[in-house]
Amino acid sequence: MRLFLFLFLLPALALGQAPTPPRPTYCNPLDLDYGYTPFPEFSTAGRHRATADPVITLFQGKYYLFSTNQRGYWWSNDLAGWHFLERTFLKPENKVLDDLCAPAVVALHDTLLVIGSSHNPNFALWMSTNPQANQWTKAVENFPVAAWDPDLFLDTDGKLYLYWGSSNEFPLYGQQISRKTFQPIGQPQAMFKLDDTRFGWQRFGEYLDNTFLGPFMEGAWMTKYQGKYYLQYGAPGTEFSGYADGVQVSDHPLGPWTPQPHNPFSYKPGGFIRGAGHGNTFQDKWGNWWHTSTMVINVKNNFERRLGLWPAGFDAQGTLYTTTAWGDYPHYLPTGPADHQQGQFTGWMLLNYGRPVQASSTLGGHVPNLAVDESIKTYWSAATASPGEYFQTDLGSVCTVRAVQINYADQDVNPQFLGRQAGLYHQYKLYHSLDGKTWQLLVDKSRNKTDVPHDYLALKTPLRTRYLKLENVHMPTGKFALSGLRVFGLGSGARPAAVQDFVVLRTAADKRSAWLRWAPVDGAYAYNIYTGLAPDKLYSCLMVHEANEYYFKGMDKDLPYYFTIEAINENGVSARTPVSKAE
Repeated sequence: MRLFLFLFLLPALALGQAPTPPRPTYCNPLDLDYGYTPFPEFSTAGRHRATADPVITLFQGKYYLFSTNQRGYWWSNDLAGWHFLERTFLKPENKVLDDLCAPAVVALHDTLLVIGSSHNPNFALWMSTNPQANQWTKAVENFPVAAWDPDLFLDTDGKLYLYWGSSNEFPLYGQQISRKTFQPIGQPQAMFKLDDTRFGWQRFGEYLDNTFLGPFMEGAWMTKYQGKYYLQYGAPGTEFSGYADGVQVSDHPLGPWTPQPHNPFSYKPGGFIRGAGHGNTFQDKWGNWWHTSTMVINVKNNFERRLGLWPAGFDAQGTLYTTTAWGDYPHYLPTGPADHQQGQFTGWMLLNYGRPVQASSTLGGHVPNLAVDESIKTYWSAATASPGEYFQTDLGSVCTVRAVQINYADQDVNPQFLGRQAGLYHQYKLYHSLDGKTWQLLVDKSRNKTDVPHDYLALKTPLRTRYLKLENVHMPTGKFALSGLRVFGLGSGARPAAVQDFVVLRTAADKRSAWLRWAPVDGAYAYNIYTGLAPDKLYSCLMVHEANEYYFKGMDKDLPYYFTIEAINENGVSARTPVSKAE
């Protein structure tokens, strides 16, 4: 009998010894060792980290990430761990600070080509057959097309094209480029311009009201899918929460073009960090589509930005979409084929929004509550960067913690920090407690030697706790400051009730805009509003905190829209309301 029981239990014991590893996760903004802006005139309000305009390319089994003014690029095996390689892509005669601004990247079989933006045709087009080893040579000494925000696209027939443009006056342009000489073939052709009289999301300004300037169109990116050409672009301005990517479609690489009905296809105007414009669409090792883009801070300068990564794809009708719902909450990374229409959200909720906090000290008006208000634009700062300065957050009750994101802010950065700085690192200790009195060490990074401005920690084992305390050991520069100490997992209470009295008011006066209202839900700290062009195609998501109204100004005036809403708290999400139609 004992032998039988032992043999019966043996497979279970074996399984217990080799549990299935947890799926890898990430959280926007991406945790990269961002360089500082190289422009002194852009940082008179304080030196700060900045980049934008990302391109991720899968090449020779590795992912390569290029973005604006980083004096180098990153590579990764899995989209999780990124490794920076320092390199300038300027020649000595290029007397500019823009080093690979808004880069174009394309793979020509065994060769990767890279070039940055330029108003002068004396910039080199670079090539590499081994970018992981940082080995580059010049494909041509002087690329003849002076293109700002360029995009190089290799068609399936072997022809190479260049797209470019960044203007609130001129359209995007396109032109064929010789594969052999990299010289232009024919004349540049105008692709299309913005039309903010029809598309509300293209209006300039934080509130889409066309304040003092017309909208900008920039950041071209071409994707070919099932014989169709999808020319993507960013608008209306990189400094705004509504910065988004739109797309037009054609049967030919140089047009004519028709706006995709679902536009913008990449849109994130709410949440902790906002914006989802000027990026690129790419496939991972399993063929899943992803979209990467620029995210907005815009505090010390309007070009203070970060990078984000989103599940994307094409639906059965060929509509290009990006899933930005829960866009700055933890998401799963790819380990195989996935359904990106369902997103890759882990289901881990934010546990400490607006919860009680304590801090070792406070600098001026940068009070502790600003580190738990779900806005990267505001931050708490300690009075110093000394070891022992701490920030403590109370979850309100014992919860199940799955991940923590530590978002550092730039406060009193060394005035000499312009451009990329070597040897930077963060060091800290993270503690937890059930009662706020007896503390246990959860994560010890007191010997860390890496630069982690948006450090994301996914716990290997879920943790039941109530309090977390982050204690500073070393800052790379400036004060110990946090724009968000964000704790994710699941609370111990009830999820919110469904929203009642959800109304969408869209009038004939301006059908680009609508006023959305609903009855507040007790215990809810935020709401997700889903909208789209069909009840089963609600591809856009608007996250709203601490409000029961929203002015949605991003619609195509010629199309009907559909809406539904759900309530959010630390315990989960309510049922969605029935889908309503707004003509």
